[in-house]
Amino acid sequence: MPNDLQALCEQLRREGFLHTYVWQDGPHAYYPEHTHPSETAHIILEGEMTLTQGGQTHTYRAGERVDVPAGAVHSARMGPQGCRYLIGER
Repeated sequence: MPNDLQALCEQLRREGFLHTYVWQDGPHAYYPEHTHPSETAHIILEGEMTLTQGGQTHTYRAGERVDVPAGAVHSARMGPQGCRYLIGER
């Protein structure tokens, strides 16, 4: 695991996100409205993700982070190059 990725995992763990993993989606992958039973943090490593939550849509790029509260209804679409991101769950 590269040092920067390890540091990001350690940061999430210090914040209480005890389960962390890297996920990757292909170009324009789409997740329709859904929820998660726990709070999630997504740190974009490569590519971009456009997230819609609470009537707001924002595109996140490498180095940016988005947190989604437990039970929040949201949808996500990946950019033209796909998206690789670190997920933390608590």
